[in-house]
Amino acid sequence: MNYRGSICALALAIAALAGPVAAEGVDFSKFPDFKGQWSREPRNPNNWLPIAGPPPLTPEYQKVWDGIKADIQKGGTGNWGPTFCIPAGMPGMMNLYDPMEMIVLPEITYILISHEDDAVRRIYTDGRDWPKEPQPSFAGTSLGRWIEEDGSGKFTALEVETRYLKLPRGYEVTGIPFHEDGEAVIKEKIYLDKADSNILYDEITVIDNALTRPYVKKQTAIRGADRRPYWVQNDCAQNNTHMRIGAENYIVSADGKLMPTKKNQAPPDLSMFKSAKK
Repeated sequence: MNYRGSICALALAIAALAGPVAAEGVDFSKFPDFKGQWSREPRNPNNWLPIAGPPPLTPEYQKVWDGIKADIQKGGTGNWGPTFCIPAGMPGMMNLYDPMEMIVLPEITYILISHEDDAVRRIYTDGRDWPKEPQPSFAGTSLGRWIEEDGSGKFTALEVETRYLKLPRGYEVTGIPFHEDGEAVIKEKIYLDKADSNILYDEITVIDNALTRPYVKKQTAIRGADRRPYWVQNDCAQNNTHMRIGAENYIVSADGKLMPTKKNQAPPDLSMFKSAKK
């Protein structure tokens, strides 16, 4: 994907929206200053476990996760879609494995993450209801509302609820699973640190039928000092050596040959090919 081109198109669309809105006298000073390039706090890895502790999985899904971990130990990829250029989706993308940009407009907030899948979220704050015929996606459908908590007359946080998440999906690289029913709901509260506006928090709560209770973590992001940052383009397919065939993961070697990822792994079904002549 051409990240630069997609962002230019988005910027033009935002400019077209912002013009009429500004003319209506919207006071943008009421909104938190989320501008800039946000990166994961160095002590927060791309992993829920150090921050949130072990997932409170039901016995059924604990067995599923045990199988995923066993696959990873054998050299497999487990349950982490981005290995195969599948978008991380929610909540994985909010682990901030790459820098994030937030563009705030009165009726919508865009979250852009410059990664191999060039992730984009749209958080609608225009008071709309949930769609009657939802189309599941990896980022899901997000509805939000701005809240003011300190009597200042200015918004202090953005509360978000996300539904209609497409499978397969994990929390992060350990492959913590979601229930196969696709009924997961993710709630967030995004706000700046009161003492340091260059620190941003995202309190993420996952409600899912694979869990015995909500699973909660508090993600921390740090704003870069450069207010005119450059954004690096990544292309997942360009140098990706992983290949999934059926339920198995293989690796393509430097000389273009298919290689196993596990000990004693069987080759894929080659019944559609004629045997090479010797």
